[in-house]
Amino acid sequence: MTFLPAPTPFNMAAHVLRHAADLAGKVALSIVAPDGSQDWTYAQLESAVRGCSTGLLNLGLAAGDRVILRLGNTADFPITYLACIAVDLIPVPLSAQLTAPEVAKISANIQPALTIQSDDMPVASGSTFPADGLHALYTNLPASYTMGDPNRPAYIIHTSGTSGQSRGVIHAHRAVWARQMMWDGWYGLQPSDRLLHAGAFNWTYTLGTGLMDPWAIGATALIPADGTDASTLPALLAQYRATIFAAAPGVYRRLLRAEMPALPHLRHGLSAGEKLPEDTATLWRRSTGTDIHEAFGMSECSTFVSGSPANPAPAGASGFPQSGRNVAIIQNSQPVTAGQIGTIAIHRSDQGLMLGYLNAPEETAAKYDGDWFLTGDMGQMDQSGAVTYAGRADDMMNAGGFRVSPIEVEDALTAHPLIHECAATEIKIKQDVCVIAAFYTSADVIDEAQITAFCAEILAGYKRPRLFIRVETLPRGGNNKLLRRILRQDWETSHGQA
Repeated sequence: MTFLPAPTPFNMAAHVLRHAADLAGKVALSIVAPDGSQDWTYAQLESAVRGCSTGLLNLGLAAGDRVILRLGNTADFPITYLACIAVDLIPVPLSAQLTAPEVAKISANIQPALTIQSDDMPVASGSTFPADGLHALYTNLPASYTMGDPNRPAYIIHTSGTSGQSRGVIHAHRAVWARQMMWDGWYGLQPSDRLLHAGAFNWTYTLGTGLMDPWAIGATALIPADGTDASTLPALLAQYRATIFAAAPGVYRRLLRAEMPALPHLRHGLSAGEKLPEDTATLWRRSTGTDIHEAFGMSECSTFVSGSPANPAPAGASGFPQSGRNVAIIQNSQPVTAGQIGTIAIHRSDQGLMLGYLNAPEETAAKYDGDWFLTGDMGQMDQSGAVTYAGRADDMMNAGGFRVSPIEVEDALTAHPLIHECAATEIKIKQDVCVIAAFYTSADVIDEAQITAFCAEILAGYKRPRLFIRVETLPRGGNNKLLRRILRQDWETSHGQA
């Protein structure tokens, strides 16, 4: 399938809400709970967005101004986000969990004209607007969409990156146009769908997959009410007749510990944020009779490799480059032959690729090798085009000269019945001696001899961890990806090897 570039003039918010007129009375958003739902029709949603746009302009903001959003798990988040984009303000959504010093550091880089935040968060410096004042803005007369070049900045996402340093990723209005490649290439999304996303409103995975994409095609987005426990999600899926379920792998694992009701309306699940363990997908299939289709992506380009209902990923693979994408495996500046491991790369012509890192032109340039944007993730592509993820470039392990993917070790260990989650990394135990270590979560410490014997059945000798360390939780970044380097650094520091 051929995807043309975004049309000119273009506005991201106008594209997302393009069905507001013809689907005025249809429910666009349903905030669901066991005792009922709060519904927003397409007409109500667009009215709130464009009214909020007018209110923000009345506060003295002008096109190009950056607006930090520090909002809780409510519909105010996507409404305000789209309201900014509708009139060429540039929203910068930040995690609600950030501390005041973290926000201050990011703000110094962003230089926002305004910060909109909930009362229960540490107060940001500079000009602020309270979240409880947003509803008064929604009733303003609607602002007109600001149309223009699809390549102009639309929003900024903050990511921890591989270095652990927070940085702003600038995306163009055209980024939402490129998301149409996911509708068939990952979701199998249809206007009749009711997509329930398990994440909070203020998570970018929810924002894109759970809200923007369903609205852009005219479907209904279902979001659990704030405070909803994961144990109630199976019942909500049944009660609200969800046809697609989206979540991170850890949520699927938690759901599988509960009794699953019959889900006659559910067609399939979606997974992103980290590698989906094979055993989780298998157990879900047995429990619900539906598949989980996972996607691989990053803050700089959202998802671009995935399995889909029409083209499921082969066992062990993340999927195929979505139709319209130009993806290659690069090594020494050249695409490698099928089966070789290299860096997963995206061609600079991709409509969904970022404009660059905020205030970091040198860092932006360093991510390119000719016309290829290097993701920093390792993988291999087979003859059919299927891509198998092999971990971050800085997460790849070396065992006796063999390169070992942490994903392979983690998939093997999470098949153990007592292990909930696992992260594998290479750690230095003494000068010039490194071994593979497995950090895991479980109800209790597991006998090491038992785990060692388990690994011996499924992993080659050089791939087996030499250390097994139980932890209460695994560190994750704002995008829910495992931060293996934190485990490595903490262990080496505590054992005098840093």
